[in-house]
Amino acid sequence: MGCCGGNRFSWSLLLLSFAVALVTYNLLLASSHAPLASDHRLLLPTTTAAAFTQPRHRPFLSSGDGGGAEEGRPRRRRAFHTAVTASDSVYTAWQCRVMYYWFKKAKGRGGGDGEMGGFTRILHSGRPDAFMNEIPTFVADPLPDGLDQGYIVLNRPWAFVQWLQKANIQEDYILMAEPDHIIVKPIPNLSKDGLAAAFPFFYIEPKKYEPVLRKFFHEDKGPITNIDPIGNSPVIIDKESLMKIAPTWMNVSLAMKKDPATDKAFGWVLEMYAYAVASALHGVGNILRKDLMIQPPWDLEVGEKFIIHYTYGCDYDMKGKLTYGKIGEWRFDKRSYEGKPPPRNLPLPPDGVPQSVVTLVKMVNEATANIPNWDAFTG
Repeated sequence: MGCCGGNRFSWSLLLLSFAVALVTYNLLLASSHAPLASDHRLLLPTTTAAAFTQPRHRPFLSSGDGGGAEEGRPRRRRAFHTAVTASDSVYTAWQCRVMYYWFKKAKGRGGGDGEMGGFTRILHSGRPDAFMNEIPTFVADPLPDGLDQGYIVLNRPWAFVQWLQKANIQEDYILMAEPDHIIVKPIPNLSKDGLAAAFPFFYIEPKKYEPVLRKFFHEDKGPITNIDPIGNSPVIIDKESLMKIAPTWMNVSLAMKKDPATDKAFGWVLEMYAYAVASALHGVGNILRKDLMIQPPWDLEVGEKFIIHYTYGCDYDMKGKLTYGKIGEWRFDKRSYEGKPPPRNLPLPPDGVPQSVVTLVKMVNEATANIPNWDAFTG
């Protein structure tokens, strides 16, 4: 396990940087006409921003981090690196293990000419965990205590800022994914002509929340429809654009969380809105690809989609009828396994349950059957 270089910045300096950040955002929020920097970032003064975006230690890198072009083979210009942010909880650890299993399977099926490159779990706990040798991992610092206000997802943009600055990412493109994604088949680089490729979420509604979003995306930046109905994941984007977007995404996320009205309006999807705003501020458009992902139980068939996102619970009676909102006689819900991983060989759903749910459980079962020491891990 190696380390990468970098200046050491004291914890107190990092805290000072965050304090200055929050003062800056209070000023921004006080006026709807607060000026933005010429490059559309909501950045701190230069001297402070440099300190703010540096990890406080030399981050740990486990084997394989940043890799994408195998040694002895030419670098593939359209290859993308898959990156997943995660905490060190049991809950996200087992999801990452399943996700990485299927990433490797999909990449292998893509062959030598496939565009799936390397993989990194960006672990924002500030310390290595038990899976450093199993999953290629970059250890990033978490936000200072209390700054996320219990909304742990705020660590995601901060973790990406650190990774993009410090890791040796050989690919020119990035796929931002999540622990609860299962890759069904090889994913091509769906970005094109300077546009990122992103999944559109029905619940991200910029037009509906225009009065709120105008605090961060002022009228002189263009129509509110310039903000795409996306989050940061899944998104395939060129690395250069993401390096510009990431600090803005981080700053807008903190500013939104600091503003009570915005926090109330967006709730658990606040960080997704922040990414959509940051992307628009930098003029990065997105090809909206509904075929990028399905979300059981609402999507009934996998079809030609690339990713299964199991964010929703799947509850059915024994006749195969959905009982969403009520615990079913048969169920698969990732939240049932917050304290320990799911056991191997989960029971399959009853007849009549949609193919998407059946496929999801079968894929979880295959992963857990083949991942070493699955039953031994209890956290």
